[in-house]
Amino acid sequence: MASKYDGLARIIIQNVGGKSNVISLTHCITRLRFKLKDESRANTEVLKNTSGIVTVMQSGGQYQVVIGNHVPDVYAVVCEIGGFGGDQQDSESAGSGKPQKLSAMLLDTLSGVFQPILSVLMATGLIKGILAILTFTGLLTPADGTYQLLFAVGDGFFYYLPVILGYTSARKFGLNPFTGIALGCALIYPKVTALTSNEVMEVLFAGSIFESNVYATFLKIPVIMPKAGYPSSVVPIVLSVYVASKIENMWKKVVPDVVKNFMVPTLTLLIAVPVTFVAVGPIANTLAALIGFATQAAYDTSPVLEGLIVGAFWQVLVIFGLHWGLIPIYIMNLSTQGYDSFMQPYFAASFAQTAAVIAVLMKTKDKNLKGLCIPAAISGLFGVTEPAIYGITLPKKKPFVISCIGAAIGGAIIGLGNVKKYSSGALGIFGFVTFINPENNDTSSIPWVAAGVLVASAIAFVLCFMLYHEEAREEVKAVEPAPSNPGVKKITLASPLKGTIVPLDQVEDAAFSSGVLGQGVAILPEEGVLYAPADGEITALFPTGHAIGMMSANGAEVLIHVGMDTVQLEGKGFTVLTAVGDHVKKGQELLRFDLDVIREAGYSAVTPVLVSNSAVFTDVIATDDGQVGVGDTLLTIL
Repeated sequence: MASKYDGLARIIIQNVGGKSNVISLTHCITRLRFKLKDESRANTEVLKNTSGIVTVMQSGGQYQVVIGNHVPDVYAVVCEIGGFGGDQQDSESAGSGKPQKLSAMLLDTLSGVFQPILSVLMATGLIKGILAILTFTGLLTPADGTYQLLFAVGDGFFYYLPVILGYTSARKFGLNPFTGIALGCALIYPKVTALTSNEVMEVLFAGSIFESNVYATFLKIPVIMPKAGYPSSVVPIVLSVYVASKIENMWKKVVPDVVKNFMVPTLTLLIAVPVTFVAVGPIANTLAALIGFATQAAYDTSPVLEGLIVGAFWQVLVIFGLHWGLIPIYIMNLSTQGYDSFMQPYFAASFAQTAAVIAVLMKTKDKNLKGLCIPAAISGLFGVTEPAIYGITLPKKKPFVISCIGAAIGGAIIGLGNVKKYSSGALGIFGFVTFINPENNDTSSIPWVAAGVLVASAIAFVLCFMLYHEEAREEVKAVEPAPSNPGVKKITLASPLKGTIVPLDQVEDAAFSSGVLGQGVAILPEEGVLYAPADGEITALFPTGHAIGMMSANGAEVLIHVGMDTVQLEGKGFTVLTAVGDHVKKGQELLRFDLDVIREAGYSAVTPVLVSNSAVFTDVIATDDGQVGVGDTLLTIL
């Protein structure tokens, strides 16, 4: 059955470089997260300008297409049309991508392991929060059958987290998923967990943060386990599955095909399970202890300062996908302490972002912007802020900075209140219930959370309402008719460079010489400074700085591409002096570039200057001069 997202899905697949360029695909709350073999094959600008796509981000080794709240539906259609198996990678494609930096690999791994479960993890946490409200109000008691059955849903998912992460980790690392599940089952098997009730055989590192109890031996090797066992644990199963994936790959190479189907998992588990209990588990526990000690030390040093920093920078981390580095710490704190305080100042950020959007909504007279603000504000109230960030506050700059200021102060208040979150419940307004302690119905964190949210929202709204002003757009000015033809109006564009004129049909890149990107002319520059050819607004700017687009005040869309294939320089030699959304004046410096860097890398410095919407005009006429200086008439548009 056809879906309304079929067209969008086909555009996405085509412009990420086609099916053959996709290594893996996952999604989070608002984004499709591709891992591509070659990101340079993706048409980022086409995707950014496609209806139904908010923006495109490239971070952490992932090519992220931001869709919005309906991303699960788009994801399903993309997978169906593209024949993708989600985040599962085959051995051929997994090894075909470019080598990643360690930080990018870590973020990619964390997001791949935790993304698939976050929505259900939030749902089960929300159920526990609702139960806390029901018992607090006396509508239910923990002895009621209704409470016990619903609590089994809310708490059971978290208890069996090693099993669930065994599956997601296996898909991420290329292990047989059911082998990953078997590892998780072994970690929380009741008789294994019961070992911690035995008499302690030996205590290692007594009195330190690494204190460990030995409860049993395996072939006379000590088995070290945490006091509570491995239920609800995070780090041990992820590391164990990674080790098991390497063991499985080894056996796949040597076991005969006739018995591979059952012997590979058998041999893998026979080695991986003991290694998990005698080596990987203790290493993971040590790592968890270090992380827990470090985060708690940071929090204890100054909860207010820690809250201010987390609140201020949370949305920045979200933009680049770096928040995935903190989520495992949060889940680990829940499993070991029963609550988390370290990350909770983030809670004010989504409300500050939403308040800034509401202020823009109330001040703007732009109908299109109002249309963006309403759904973004609704989405933000439920904790999903990407539509607000990418659609409104970040492009406008000032509202985004103001929202971060509000979130910082709100986060400081939450830090001051030593707020504790007891379950991984929903975001936004539904998140308040997760600050109720289900053990004793303690609601002492709620007033501090509410105060942080209200202050953050009030500051963001008031400052944005006072300081946000829409820049007046210059009206399209009527140009004096040409004497020879009173019905013709002329628009002129000044030369943005000093140099030698090169006719467009002599440019070596067919995309420019064919005129498919617009009519115009090229310049071989003598100096490495690019100036604005007219008054107008910057509408596009490649991160590498090699290409820039603007809408002139008189309606001409101008595209300037510095050099041929200079995207390969990845920004080396380019200094950008403007940003998307900036209003610039004719003759204003837009960017600087090093001609020597371009030439030494073997690239041509020929720079096309195009009118990309030339189809709406009668003609685009280039100057007859062979040389031009900055500010000379370059193009005349009729």
